[in-house]
Amino acid sequence: MSVPASKAMRVDETFDLSPFTGTGRFGPAYRRMLENDCHAPGSVDRVLFSRMVRLSGETADFLYGHYTPTVSSSRPGSRARLESCVREATAGRHTTPDRMDGIAGFTSKLADRAAVQERDIDIVGGTEEEIIERGSDWCVDVARAACVLCQVAGIPARIVYLFDTKSAYRGHAVIEAWYKGKWGAADPLTNVVYRHGDSTSATTWDLMRDAALIEANAREGAIYSRAEQFRAAAIVNYFAWEADQYDYTTARLNDYYREILKHAEASWPGGRRWLFGEDKGG
Repeated sequence: MSVPASKAMRVDETFDLSPFTGTGRFGPAYRRMLENDCHAPGSVDRVLFSRMVRLSGETADFLYGHYTPTVSSSRPGSRARLESCVREATAGRHTTPDRMDGIAGFTSKLADRAAVQERDIDIVGGTEEEIIERGSDWCVDVARAACVLCQVAGIPARIVYLFDTKSAYRGHAVIEAWYKGKWGAADPLTNVVYRHGDSTSATTWDLMRDAALIEANAREGAIYSRAEQFRAAAIVNYFAWEADQYDYTTARLNDYYREILKHAEASWPGGRRWLFGEDKGG
């Protein structure tokens, strides 16, 4: 039986999430950046941004206790293409931690898939099947695809947004998955599955409070495995079995993001900075 996100959030009706929810919880600059996101207005990713809950000392107990169901309600046969991807990603892997590693490895190759197939990587959004088919290096799309692949594999999962609030344009998207009785963070874009030294899963909250744990898990070239990237975070529920509730319209990169990417590709001449006065309310 499907457990809607709204029901999961009503488990403790005395806890008011509204002061921590939405795009405005990370300062005006990141609010404007999210408002100018290149995904289609009203589409699934824009909706998820509006629902994300900031992870903090005030919300951590709720987010790691009542917020997300710890049973996947994905129905076998409902997402055949994704089930095929799960079989490919987890072939020969029998434990849940190993299956998590397989899924993260699979999604980290989506950027290569786009390049090999010479697909138009300026397209963002769409269904998880479309994201996987065309390939993508857009972290928001890859994280959503990974979240659903985990759920199809029987592993509860949710999306996490990370913000380096002291630097411009340093947002990132990862996931958390529930296995061995605990949530564990994973970066499906760079194939990093965060764990403690004893191999138990490490939550985003663990990582936010322990920079050494981030560094211990970092892979070569995993540019987001930095303590700064974990300065702030938000969590949102997204369930494969509620797909009919969302709009999966695709879109192309807008002028706002094209300008950001142009400066990034040029290694930020003049230094990394907010280009459009986002931090000044301009």
